[in-house]
Amino acid sequence: MSPVKDFDIAIVGGGIAGLTLAIALNSRSIPVTLYEQAASFGEIGAGVSFSPNAVQAMKVCHQGIYEAFETVCTRNLWPSKEKVWFDYVDAYSDVTSDGVLATAFTISNSLGQNGLHRAHFLDEAVKLFPKQLVRFGKRLQNITEDGNGRLVMHFDDGTVAETDAIIGCDGIKSRVRQAIVGPGHPSARPVYTHKYAYRGLIPMEDACAAVGEERAQNACMYMGHDKHILTFPVNHGKTLNLVAFRTTSEDWPDAQRLTRSGELDELLHEFEDYGPAVIKLLKLLDPKLNVWAIFDLGYPAPTFYKGRICISGDAAHATSPHHGAGAGFCIEDSAMLAELLADEQVKSRHELEAVFATYDAERRSRAQWLVESSRWIGDCYELRAEGIGNDFTKIEAEIKKRNGIIADINIEEMCARAKDELRKRLSGSCER
Repeated sequence: MSPVKDFDIAIVGGGIAGLTLAIALNSRSIPVTLYEQAASFGEIGAGVSFSPNAVQAMKVCHQGIYEAFETVCTRNLWPSKEKVWFDYVDAYSDVTSDGVLATAFTISNSLGQNGLHRAHFLDEAVKLFPKQLVRFGKRLQNITEDGNGRLVMHFDDGTVAETDAIIGCDGIKSRVRQAIVGPGHPSARPVYTHKYAYRGLIPMEDACAAVGEERAQNACMYMGHDKHILTFPVNHGKTLNLVAFRTTSEDWPDAQRLTRSGELDELLHEFEDYGPAVIKLLKLLDPKLNVWAIFDLGYPAPTFYKGRICISGDAAHATSPHHGAGAGFCIEDSAMLAELLADEQVKSRHELEAVFATYDAERRSRAQWLVESSRWIGDCYELRAEGIGNDFTKIEAEIKKRNGIIADINIEEMCARAKDELRKRLSGSCER
């Protein structure tokens, strides 16, 4: 049984980052309350997948999180593709004799592809956290400190709540990040990457008829100039998830709204030079589509903490989706924070700043590398990366190198090293 903690933690935001952290803390007997601005748990966006590092982090957080993932994920449907992350295809190449676009190269890992819907994952994971510890309808406005050193959260509905420490998991537009870096700091606001994406779901039977069973039933990336399309099966193979990315020199019209309405005809025009099989697939999408702006924290936050206020997940390092690793890094954050806060030397609020300082020192470099690398790899998919272009041998090498940095890590060892550093800080032998 974990020792009694003489402090309480407030988590702001109930997405993947906030909920996995809340579950991990509660399972370690750390007093925690979760504040979510919506009326119920929910995740925007459609398909997401996790790489091997993320699965390790789930298990460190709580075995039930891993089991939730296994319950809702869909892997490649062909046994021969079990370990395939993506087949990469030149969208302009000639088809093979059986009508399938030829594979330029294949990227594999120990886990393979595992598509799932964010909301479905959240629906399973939420069963692991007590309802009485959640406060819905709480949109954070600002943070103050009272005369007793307690942090006070002020919400838009006029209510307040006190706590010993705040961990902001409130996403790319994080109010907690603004409280740490200041509202005028460049990292207080997300940055448009000049990419946007059309997202859609297609019945698997129809997708197979369009591009063939191999392409439809297994993860595939169609590479083209200034655009790319990724597809993978979800809903246990009943549905194909499709995301079509486009690079533009134009600014996004409204930074306050990350989506706009789009038309299928618009998408078809932008991808008209792709091969006929891919065009046939795109025509299966709904006539009305949402277009998603791809923002990230391209201007990195100088710190992930200030005193007893901390940021985690997208609030700290929101990234473009091209590595497919952003949600996994959120769970890595949760694993480390949970292990640090559970350390037996962390007993009162007086040790919490050292916890957050350690987390910042151990996580910020890796997390911010992902933001930069994801932009780069997205350009590789679109044959526009400087010095890489349409050289598929170089593109493959870049993906393998960077995917290795993401996946080839021991999360338990990462957390153990962080705990060693925390103990040095608490003993006064490590400079703050």
